[in-house]
Amino acid sequence: MALQNQEFLELTIPLDKLSAEDKETVTAFNRRFPPHDAYLETSGHLVVLKLKQLDFGRLEEFFHIQPTRLSKAVFEAVAQIKSYNIRGSKRIYANYGAERKVKDRKQKEQKRDKIYYAKDHSFSPANVAPPPEFENKILCGDSLELLKELPDNCVDLIFTSPPYNFGLDYQEQDDDHYWQDYFAQLFSIFAECIRVLKFGGRIAVNVQPLFSDYIPTHHIISNYFLSQKMLWKGEILWEKNNYNCKYTAWGSWKSPSSPYLKYTWEFIEVFCKGSLKKEGSQKNADITAAEFKDWVTAKWSIAPERKMKEFGHPAMFPEELAKRVIKLFSFRGDFVLDPFNGVGTTTFVAQQLGRRYLGIDIAEQYCTAARKRLQKED
Repeated sequence: MALQNQEFLELTIPLDKLSAEDKETVTAFNRRFPPHDAYLETSGHLVVLKLKQLDFGRLEEFFHIQPTRLSKAVFEAVAQIKSYNIRGSKRIYANYGAERKVKDRKQKEQKRDKIYYAKDHSFSPANVAPPPEFENKILCGDSLELLKELPDNCVDLIFTSPPYNFGLDYQEQDDDHYWQDYFAQLFSIFAECIRVLKFGGRIAVNVQPLFSDYIPTHHIISNYFLSQKMLWKGEILWEKNNYNCKYTAWGSWKSPSSPYLKYTWEFIEVFCKGSLKKEGSQKNADITAAEFKDWVTAKWSIAPERKMKEFGHPAMFPEELAKRVIKLFSFRGDFVLDPFNGVGTTTFVAQQLGRRYLGIDIAEQYCTAARKRLQKED
């Protein structure tokens, strides 16, 4: 049983009797951990763990060093606690959700004019089902034209990574356009994406700025969605831990003249249509408590995709990235769209997670690869 007071969470561990080994475990535990973090007390045949915060790794080490029945019971009791905060290497268990209270919060939000930029939108709240002929399909063609065949408000989640205009070697398309033309074409497709997105639906765009051209692509894309009265849900940093760019590739060396800033991450910009809340049945939510706590911390450390040569595509994102976006922002059975589907990472993961899907790409070679990928899971 767990009781919460102002300072400590109390976990009661019943024993049939308190043995000499148990008493030694209590002493060893209280030596290992600072008393202001956690300590054990005995009362008759009960042991009470007073828990404020703990380095869970050290607790696991303690169990392996001293593998007694009491150390095992303490470890398992702490491991079962799914609600905590994290500060450095420690999990905060007592009052982990405490925060400064803002007096008259609602009135102050109203005064600041919360989400002022999305007021007076013209989005209809009437959602519809996607046409059956578009469900679980990979379509080859121009997204701008194919999306026009979809009705308004029929897509639950759009997750995509458009070509970055870096000059990469994509099949059947150029990736080196005059910037104004690039954004004009991209935003015409995004306009269709907004139209087909459900009220309360989400669009998540994976993008990396072209730093050598000093084009803040992620900001320009975000500003576009804001101008269309979409609601900003957040920005996720995809930390790739990619340190292979050269220090002297651009800019100045050891000089403030023009230093080049290196980035080891990409961005995922997330926007909602009409409402921050998405309708759906909780029984169709398949994200676990552990995943939820890890993933709402909006910095995801995920290694880059290593199979790009296998698929013949120069810029794939990893399946883990798609998995997190899809599970965090959609329910089982939802309809997921990727208008720049490439070799089908979004659609492949959507199928694995029990979502319906539609992938569109202009390159037949990529569409063929995406279909083969799906067939392996059938």
